[in-house]
Formats: sequence, C-alpha cells, structure tokens
Amino acid sequence: MKTNRIQEDRRSFLKTSGLGLAALAFPFQLLPEYLKDVPMGIVVHSYGTRWHSKVESSSYPGFQDALDLMAHCHQIGAGGIQVGVNGWAVDFAKKVRDQRENMGMYLEGSIGLPKSSSEVAAFETEVRAAKEAGATILRTVCLSGRRYENFHSAQEFQAFKTQALQSIHLAIPIVEKHKMKLAVENHKDWKAAELAAIIRDIDSEWLGVTLDFGNNVSLLEDPMEVIRTLAPLAFSTHIKDMGVKKYTDGFLLSEVPLGQGIVNVKEGVKLCRKYNPAITFSLEMITRDPLKIPCMKDDYWATFEEMKGEDFEKTMAMVEKHVFKSDLPSTSNLDPEGRLAFEETNVLECLKVSRKII
Repeated sequence: MKTNRIQEDRRSFLKTSGLGLAALAFPFQLLPEYLKDVPMGIVVHSYGTRWHSKVESSSYPGFQDALDLMAHCHQIGAGGIQVGVNGWAVDFAKKVRDQRENMGMYLEGSIGLPKSSSEVAAFETEVRAAKEAGATILRTVCLSGRRYENFHSAQEFQAFKTQALQSIHLAIPIVEKHKMKLAVENHKDWKAAELAAIIRDIDSEWLGVTLDFGNNVSLLEDPMEVIRTLAPLAFSTHIKDMGVKKYTDGFLLSEVPLGQGIVNVKEGVKLCRKYNPAITFSLEMITRDPLKIPCMKDDYWATFEEMKGEDFEKTMAMVEKHVFKSDLPSTSNLDPEGRLAFEETNVLECLKVSRKII
C-alpha cells in the first residue's frame, strides 16, 4: 500500500511540476518519499521571493532567517544551504550550528568583502560567526550588479578591478587565520579566464571559486568552457540551467529547471568532482523575469576590448539553435501568491532532476 501511494504521489508530482501554477496547492509536508535525502543544497537566492517575504501565505510562509530556510530545505530533501551571514550574533550562530547538526546538513556562508581596512574588523566578525555555525566555505562576489550594466568604459571597469583586488587582499589574511575557504563567484563581472588569473596570481590555498554554471552566458561565454576553466579552482558551486531567446537588442536569459536549458549540468558536475571530490553542489534557481543581454548595442561592449566578433557570432548561433521552446519563466504577470508558488515549483523540479545528476 505504501509503495502504491508513493507511485501515485510521484505521478501526480510529475504531472504538475512543469506547469508552474498548477502546483499552487502542492503541500510541502506531503512530499513523496523519492524527493527525500537529495544531496544537492539550495542557495538562498533560489527563494528570492520567499526570503523575508511580507506576503500573508499559509502555503508559503516567508523565511525570516537562516533557521527558517534550513528547516524548509531539510523538509523538501535538500542537503544543505548557502546563506548570508551578515549580522549574525554568536548566540544565533550557535542555534544555526545546532539545527544544522541535528538535520545533518551542510552550511556555506555568503559574505561581503571589505572595501577598506576600516571594514576588516566587521568582516572578521562575520567570518567568526560563520565558523561558529559550522560553515567551512564563504562565497563572495566582487560586483553586486552586472558588468555590462554597471560600467560604460574600460576605465570604469579597471577602477572596479583595482578595488576588487584590494578587497580580496584585505580578506585573505582573515580567512587564512580562521582556516575558512573564500570562494569568489563568477557573478556576471569576470570572464572565466579573468577570474582564474586573479585566483592563481594571489595563490592562497584559502582562495578559490564559487563556480556558477550559467552566469557567464551573459558575457558571451560557452557554459562548458567556463566550467572547464574554473572547475580546477572551485570550492563550491551554483548549479543552474539557462534558457535563451532572441530579442531586439540581443538575447533573453533565464534560469530554467535543470535539464531544460543549454547547460550540460551532468558533465559540469562530473568535471567539478574530478578536481574536488568533496565539492558541494548548491541550486541557484532564480525565479524572475528574463534578463536582457543587450549584446547588439554598442554600450554593451565598452569593457570588452579583448572580446572578438566571433564570440558574438557563436553566442547568437547558439541562441538560434537552442531557443527555449516555450515562454521563458516570468513572474511579473503573477500575483504574490502565484510568484511564491511558481518559485517553489521550480525548486522542487530541480531537486527531482538532481537525483539523476548529482
């Protein structure tokens, strides 16, 4: 009887999981057995709508802190979480540690880099809190925005690079002191070779990469080439798949459920494990409107002096060949409850697929 119920639940889930709002009422407390014990973790940005949500929802209550996020991710079968550690007091960090240990989950922190020596003490406080909670890896970014939107000249980008290098150099002695791995994400700022050169030039065993499988499509880079370049340096990952479609000024780019887009996630996972058998795999399935990559406008190219026309041609040919067959995910046409439901559906679909990949 139990086996028949699991099969019925599985068929029901498979029928609704790809339909977005059709899964609106899917109760997480009744998840089928086959979704449990999934080792892939979840990045907090996968719950960008639900994180600190003010929406009154009985089905999708907001996550107010890391404890809420961890409890839910454990409930749906994820293996760990990656979440910001800013503002964590010692007693809260201990609560995170206790809950993490009880649930048998991994924890990765997300942390901002110090911009000047005056910010180093605050940075160290956050490193201490993350370590107290049981994190061993701290993901960080050098740019919170996007290269082609933030900078409009080579000089502006060079000034950013100078500041970013200063910030990393300020952080290195702290993470070395506390034996915490600092992992810089390719966050629509660095091309893969640029980030690899930075990590290798600094040459610290405590500095590596959070390898995002899809971000650099926005910089006209092939996902597998990015993975091949950065996997040898990766401490952690953001697992995602990407859908693409042309638009007037270039192409649209969206995170889509694993297996539906242009990223060979399975091969990427194998390559990461080749270089780091203990690497963690964390889902970053961001449910939002498609991003516009305006690579047909002159301003897009302002910081890419070394980029060749063939990069553009290869990328647009890829977009033409692998155009997403249905509408790319969108949330602007949904009400608040619908956005929460769509987000949860996408996370669950990715967890399901991950069992075949990770």
